[in-house]
Amino acid sequence: MNIKETDAPVNTTTIDKNLVDAPTNNVYEAISIIAKRATQINTEIKKELSDKLDEFATFNDSLEEIFENKEQIEVSKFYERLPKSHALAVQEWLEDRIYYRDTSVSEDETNA
Repeated sequence: MNIKETDAPVNTTTIDKNLVDAPTNNVYEAISIIAKRATQINTEIKKELSDKLDEFATFNDSLEEIFENKEQIEVSKFYERLPKSHALAVQEWLEDRIYYRDTSVSEDETNA
């Protein structure tokens, strides 16, 4: 997943319900799949951000030595400007880039 080169909207947009539920024919199932993917994306982004911010961590207890690190501020601003994880997940869903399977249908039924 490359979050830097996505077409996901930063602002709220209206999406046709028929486009969302077309792959599953069930809007609730589609929303559930999108929500699970959004959680995965959010976890990836949080891990990436915390790894980058750990580079700037200082381990002294002195409150007098507080300073601004411009690189740290730029990293934080970059991640603030990214589309939210749910917008990224919806974009992936609409572009058919999320793999899902129906666990209620056994493999024997699909091969018959």
